Amino acid sequence: MHPTEPPFQRIQFYLTAHYACSYLSEQRARSQVATPTHLIDGHAYSALIRAGFRRSGQFTYRPHCEQCRACVPVRVDVAQFAPNRTQRRCLKRNGGLDARFLPLDFKEEHYALYRRYLGHRHAGGGMDRDGPEQYTQFLLSSNVDTVMVEFRDRGSLAMISVVDQIDDGLSAVYTFFDPERAQDSLGVYGVLWQIELARRLELPYLYLGYWIAASRKMAYKTQYAPLEGLIDGRWQPLDPA
Repeated sequence: MHPTEPPFQRIQFYLTAHYACSYLSEQRARSQVATPTHLIDGHAYSALIRAGFRRSGQFTYRPHCEQCRACVPVRVDVAQFAPNRTQRRCLKRNGGLDARFLPLDFKEEHYALYRRYLGHRHAGGGMDRDGPEQYTQFLLSSNVDTVMVEFRDRGSLAMISVVDQIDDGLSAVYTFFDPERAQDSLGVYGVLWQIELARRLELPYLYLGYWIAASRKMAYKTQYAPLEGLIDGRWQPLDPA
């Protein structure tokens, strides 16, 4: 991607100040951000995703760290993916969940689940203190084709996934779930469900954001092989070794 090529002629890119890396404690991070947000429509956003960007609310960014290349954008090859035995058990265990597509509206029940999830999984990380405004900016603000998927188990809210649709696939924005159901591997099920959704929509890829080999939070993504990584400006099969 070059910023003078379509559809980027009117989009500008700036670098943030350095900040503490969320995944590698010894690193300082920096991001490249695409602006202005109102010009990043579905076509431009699709191209940015293919160039390794991600979205947080209305901000589209990618890591731009001078001395570190640990963040590797990854995507699942939907046509080639086949669940392993553990993943098949996960699909069977959660097959009774009822999935429903919703607009990006604020619901107290969703926000309460979000707070419980962060309090259990990311306590002390800062996000666990997010109020309704931060939650809305993070997950309910979008200029592109975004849907919220609500998963219920016999009426009880179990999980929420926020997903973007782009030209050549789906992009997994964020998933949160009932932390008391750890035995059900809902996070795994959420990814498997999105892979199947992409297959039904005849879209070739599910974009999973960044894989970081040294980060326990991110290393799990290699479970969804065959995985491709954006390395040296080219999407290619990812070798976790």
